Amino acid sequence: MKEKFQTSSWIPVKEVYTSLELNEIGFNESRDLGLPGTYPFVRGIEPNMYRGNFWIMGQYGGYGSAEDSNRRYKYLIEQGATGFSIALDLPTQIGYDSDHSMAFGEVGKIGVAIDSLKDMEILFDGISLNRVRQIRTTANAIGPIFVAFFLALAEKQGISLRNFSVLLQNDVLKEYVARGTYIFPPKPSVKLCADVIEYCSTNLPDWIPINFCGYHMRDAGCTAVQEIAFTFANAITYIESSLDRGLHIDEFAHKLACMFSSGMDVFEEVAKFRAARRIWAKLMKERFGAKDPRSQSLRIFGYTTGSKLTTQQPLINIVRVTLEALAAVLGGVQILATSSYDEGHTTPSVEAATIALRTQQIIAYESGVINTVDPLGGSFYIERLTYEIEEQAWRYLRQIDEMGGAIAAIEGRFFQNEIEEAAYRYQREIESKERIVVGQNEYKSDDVMKIETLKVDPQVEMRQVQRLQEMKRNRDNSKVKGCLAVLKKAAMEGQNVIPATFDAVKAYATIGEICGTLKEVFGEYNEAH
Repeated sequence: MKEKFQTSSWIPVKEVYTSLELNEIGFNESRDLGLPGTYPFVRGIEPNMYRGNFWIMGQYGGYGSAEDSNRRYKYLIEQGATGFSIALDLPTQIGYDSDHSMAFGEVGKIGVAIDSLKDMEILFDGISLNRVRQIRTTANAIGPIFVAFFLALAEKQGISLRNFSVLLQNDVLKEYVARGTYIFPPKPSVKLCADVIEYCSTNLPDWIPINFCGYHMRDAGCTAVQEIAFTFANAITYIESSLDRGLHIDEFAHKLACMFSSGMDVFEEVAKFRAARRIWAKLMKERFGAKDPRSQSLRIFGYTTGSKLTTQQPLINIVRVTLEALAAVLGGVQILATSSYDEGHTTPSVEAATIALRTQQIIAYESGVINTVDPLGGSFYIERLTYEIEEQAWRYLRQIDEMGGAIAAIEGRFFQNEIEEAAYRYQREIESKERIVVGQNEYKSDDVMKIETLKVDPQVEMRQVQRLQEMKRNRDNSKVKGCLAVLKKAAMEGQNVIPATFDAVKAYATIGEICGTLKEVFGEYNEAH
């Protein structure tokens, strides 16, 4: 029997909640809750939420060659996906071409290899950019390059930039904390992220130029409170960098979004999403002076937490993903991607990816949870938990401000140390069975389900390298050289690099060549230094 009752982030939980718990915090329904679609947007950013339109349903996918991923995307669209995320292989994410020695053995693993516009053309062969409601990409350190890729691809397809939407992750700060796919030092990296925000605010009104990511920090072990606080601390840095360029907050804040995990503690996750919206509304209004309600309302991309899936008894992960997806929907997200039951073993199979998508569709069409907006709103427990998460997140934000902001906190390893401590505590609880994970430390089974592991054909790397080298031979290399020189000059002079990157991409300059040019100006980041 449990001795302690607390959320997954160690917030104590009482046996029962009444109006007394709300009276203790001075809860005011009009001020603290409001109605859906109105400040402080706790109950959702649209008055009718999913009654008007379901959240965007999609999957994170990509592997092997552009041809391989193209087939998977077409399949997902046929199965009803209304958006998809492009998973990039590791060399692509950190700015290496497939023929670089650092890319050896990693091409097409964990994502698709994209070296140039040629690969993007193949990736979207037979898929018009306006085929789905939204296309997403994991580009972070290479955010400006992927803006240029989509601009060039739209030009090739003859699609108006206003007829499709792209969500660019473009959040490099969390890479120094939890993921590691950084290239340049933090300050020039933030500059490049702000280039994307500035360019999109003027030229691409339907695009989301940055997706502040807490998900990866949560996957690394942080708590729900830390996820909000560290994500928003990073967001403040990007926003301030954009304001320093002369942009007004209402010119771009309404285009921004956050990516949060959706974990197993259903009520904590619901409260987390609600608390995040209230904090964001206050930040925008009180700190940055945003007057546009759209700037004050936070769009959330929820992704079921992959780190909570087990390799043991993988089929029970379907139940976990269902609970996590339900928490995201009850929490009012605008975009949702669901993990697949076999992710603990491999890149998801077609069957597993289909079940993950069907999970969202069943929740949307059969569960009844979309019939009314914020069905848990007003619950004594939910409102008190929302308050507790918000208060703790504000304490972190004030502490980070005192340190000098997110970059200083990251360089001083504050984020990293806090996450490591939380992850260690969580793991110790599993090992001591203070925290039960079904199938892992309790209710084990000797039956081992055979999961077919996706093995990327070694020929994929060879063919990718051959295609890349052939493309380099056949393009106008003098034009590429000239475009890269213009890009270097723009970077050295502190200009927005996207126009020059766009020209380089159209000339079929590669990611490696573009990143190599920027390294000459900005240098490379080495955490040990």
